[in-house]
Amino acid sequence: MNVRTARLATLLMATNGAIAQPNVVSKGPHRMEITLERFQSEKWIAIAPEQVLDANARVRFRFKANFSGFLYVMNAGTSGDYSRLFPAPETGDQNRIEAGKEYLIPATQGAFRITGPPGQDILTWMVTPSELTSSVKPYKPLPPPPKPLAVPPSMTPRCDDAIFKSRGDCIDKSAGAKPGAGSSRELMFIQQDKKSVVASPVSLKEPVVYEFRLAHK
Repeated sequence: MNVRTARLATLLMATNGAIAQPNVVSKGPHRMEITLERFQSEKWIAIAPEQVLDANARVRFRFKANFSGFLYVMNAGTSGDYSRLFPAPETGDQNRIEAGKEYLIPATQGAFRITGPPGQDILTWMVTPSELTSSVKPYKPLPPPPKPLAVPPSMTPRCDDAIFKSRGDCIDKSAGAKPGAGSSRELMFIQQDKKSVVASPVSLKEPVVYEFRLAHK
């Protein structure tokens, strides 16, 4: 994706970053919904999260949670770049989310464009109860990806011929919302039609972390 490069260490302020005083969040099970959309035929359409995208495809995400917090999205691309997708000046600086409200990522009128060699971009999604701020007390950062990013051959997009073959869609079941390095242990991953649901049976009082693997040619 052609977005401005910024290390995750910068986002989390690994040496002096901290979580501010927590906001009030909903009690009970926590749930997040992510819908991947592609711009096609002059309109945005929801697609399967495992769909293998063409190079230069324009995509965006719809996101909704049943609790309040702050959203951060980082991307490890197939070219080896590691960048912050959101928040950022070109994708929207306001990353506060309210319970029950749907948000578009990017939060601007723009979109993310698929670039780089064929494979899977690894998007790390993190929702924190409060905004990340500068402080004396450090907060444990997510582990950075290898330098350069090493994408194993098994992550090369592979079409499942048994799925949507009549429509010509290429579906790679290894793509979509998944647990990853630093993912919260309580999380469950469910697919409801074209919507990815990430849920926890209990309320989450610490940052929620998981991956969305975006497969492309």
